Amino acid sequence: MKTSVPSFYEPRRVGTLYKPDLDRVSSEAEATGLTSAAHDTSPYALLLVDFQIDFCHADGALSVPGAQADLRRTIEFLYTNAGRIKTVVASLDSHLAFQIFYPTWWADDRGNHPAPHTVIDSASIKRGKFRPLREAAWSLAYVAELEERAKKALYLWPFHTMIGAVGQALDPALFEAIHFHAVARRSQPIFLQKGMIPATEHYSPFEPEVKVPSHPHGSLNTTMLRLLETHERIYVAGEAKSHCVLEACSSMVRHFAARPEIIERIHFLGDCTSSVVVPGVDFDAMADRELGGFRAKGMRFVSAADPV
Repeated sequence: MKTSVPSFYEPRRVGTLYKPDLDRVSSEAEATGLTSAAHDTSPYALLLVDFQIDFCHADGALSVPGAQADLRRTIEFLYTNAGRIKTVVASLDSHLAFQIFYPTWWADDRGNHPAPHTVIDSASIKRGKFRPLREAAWSLAYVAELEERAKKALYLWPFHTMIGAVGQALDPALFEAIHFHAVARRSQPIFLQKGMIPATEHYSPFEPEVKVPSHPHGSLNTTMLRLLETHERIYVAGEAKSHCVLEACSSMVRHFAARPEIIERIHFLGDCTSSVVVPGVDFDAMADRELGGFRAKGMRFVSAADPV
């Protein structure tokens, strides 16, 4: 059943900072008369990956080209399908000052921090071009494991989605939509913080790049995956397609590898996500190659305008 877009929603405000009027949002949500999500017999889930200010706003620390249009389509998808979606899960990339993918963790051969967007591999470390300033043994082993297991090098990012900073927050218009759905369907949203482990990258909402068994968030989040598998469909949107959205899908495809019927429930909203753009690296093409492999395993590719 399609539902109407509420009167408070203004597309022009998507990608801008403002304080939502949650009393008005709640009032309009209650007026919809939608039934409680607890009664859904064929429940759908919507996984929103890192739709945060630093990724989605033009002045964000890691602004993704196309993110504001992705947000508008995602928000309108949530509003018009609020009566069909039972569970909304939103991940929040969340970082500290010293993390293995930040320049503060490393020094070059002159003793300076390398610039953001620097690639660090085992060969450059062996040549003495780069050295870790923290947890040296772990850092060297980490870079080697990335290359051996994931076939990738360590990429240094500028500071982004810092815990407590404005850039960590969800886009306000999306937060309105999540709150609207929660009140209209009497269904609490689920917020997943990720990325707080200093010694590893954490692109996927479900697991870090390299496991840290001693940390409570250092392994696969099977609890969340078990929750998602109880849904008939799992829609996925967010930023960025080339990184955190891709890795979210990768985690699910790996976890459900022996259960292809679950992989077929994953619906990738292709017009609700865009890739990081940096000079010299075609992240979008790399993502499309991996996503093509997921399609072959049964994952479905849809758009926000397709029937739900």
